[in-house]
Amino acid sequence: MSLTQRSLPPEELPPNWGPVEQSEDRIAYRHRAPRVTLFAACVPADRSHPSLGLSRYWELRYRYSVGECSTTELVGRVTTCNAAIEGLRRCMLHVHETVESPDSPLDVCATLGSVSLPAPIPDEPLGNS
Repeated sequence: MSLTQRSLPPEELPPNWGPVEQSEDRIAYRHRAPRVTLFAACVPADRSHPSLGLSRYWELRYRYSVGECSTTELVGRVTTCNAAIEGLRRCMLHVHETVESPDSPLDVCATLGSVSLPAPIPDEPLGNS
């Protein structure tokens, strides 16, 4: 897959979102205000259950700052780059459609916790309670 296929077309980006990074293993978009960055990174699948048969997967995360502190949180894990791109798109659209006042990164972060991702990987290994 070429790098041009590893991004969303500009017309699919909600207002105030723009690309900030594209590489073979990482894709990132940033919201203008508040400064929230959504990114997907391809990582080794050492945390997934062996029965899933994955050698790598994509983690979707967001980073935000409150004052001088910067925090990065996990949105979820997905199986493929295409699922990661779709997950980033869903996150951006969900923030755009549900956050009334995007001035607070905490409101944006609370919204990201309820996004449904395509092709998700379970948080816990299969068979664990």
